[in-house]
Amino acid sequence: MGRRLNSERLFWKKMESPIGDIFIGWSMNGLLEVSFVEERSFEEILMGLRGKGFEPIKVESGKPVVQLTEYFKGVRQNFSCKLKIRGSPFQIKVWNELLNIPYGATRSYGEIAKAIGKPKGARAVGLANHTNRIGIIIPCHRVIGSDGKLVGYGGGLDRKRWLLSHESKHMSTNPL
Repeated sequence: MGRRLNSERLFWKKMESPIGDIFIGWSMNGLLEVSFVEERSFEEILMGLRGKGFEPIKVESGKPVVQLTEYFKGVRQNFSCKLKIRGSPFQIKVWNELLNIPYGATRSYGEIAKAIGKPKGARAVGLANHTNRIGIIIPCHRVIGSDGKLVGYGGGLDRKRWLLSHESKHMSTNPL
């Protein structure tokens, strides 16, 4: 069966991590998806991407896989994968602001809202975080409640706690 007209190749890998299986999907134009499998099944993820014009091709490795593997080993703190962010202008503004949160640090939903010029938009920031399809790399796990409590992570609070703990253990002055 040949490629569909106007389809873009989507390279994907199911990656095992210390906190569960992760779906990673990218095209030549950038990383599209990093999500925990329980959130949506592989079939749902692939079907959704096919519906957006992507031709899924399973691979064994690629830059996003290598960088996430290094992250989980505690040797990578910064990602250099090109991102293909898909969302509303507001969501994209939120996600770009999340990219400014340093490794091992946290910000509140309200702080993110203020930083993007929407000081009363903490709830909207939470909704944008919930729709983030490039988890870990766009670090929505670094966003916490104004009282410092862990709240609202699509992958579950246990994963959020693990990611923040992992980052605090592996902070260094010379990160990858």
